[in-house]
Amino acid sequence: MTEIEQLLVRVLAEARNSRPWGWPSLPEPVDAATLARAESALGFSVPPLLAALYLRIGDGGFGPEYGLLPLLDSPPSGEPAVVAQYLAHRESGRKDPEWPWPEGILPISHWGCGMYACVDCRTPDATVLLFEPNADDADHAWYVDAPTLTVWLDAWLQGTGWYDELNDDTDLEPWDDFRTRTEPAQAS
Repeated sequence: MTEIEQLLVRVLAEARNSRPWGWPSLPEPVDAATLARAESALGFSVPPLLAALYLRIGDGGFGPEYGLLPLLDSPPSGEPAVVAQYLAHRESGRKDPEWPWPEGILPISHWGCGMYACVDCRTPDATVLLFEPNADDADHAWYVDAPTLTVWLDAWLQGTGWYDELNDDTDLEPWDDFRTRTEPAQAS
């Protein structure tokens, strides 16, 4: 069994035994057609591990804090879907060039107060970023939460993420690629 397969087994076990706030039950996984529709709407593919989470574990409803958002449709918990959030953030960024949303940065989990865990779909290992819009400006709103989605999931499973009470003094590194990833979006 590969490391990714082992991780998926661990995630599934935790997903079956815990419920994030607002989720009455673990939603069924999405099918391949739903994933294809989501990717078509986004204009890019989601990383393989993220796709596997939605295809094999559930359509959101598991993970740290409020859990992963549903991929394409909003569930009874009232959390917005990933695709809708991404498209809304991109549109908002076009309207307000001071707060651009980088292309390919997919919000996957809501932290409250406008904060999101996001996956960089343009990096090979799916870097996980924290978007913290309560900063003074957009240049100070992005942080590297984990170098890979694998590390991010493992931190959740082990209780070592910055959001856990025992780790609340953890400092995240700023995401230095923010401006280079948004400059073309501002020009268009």
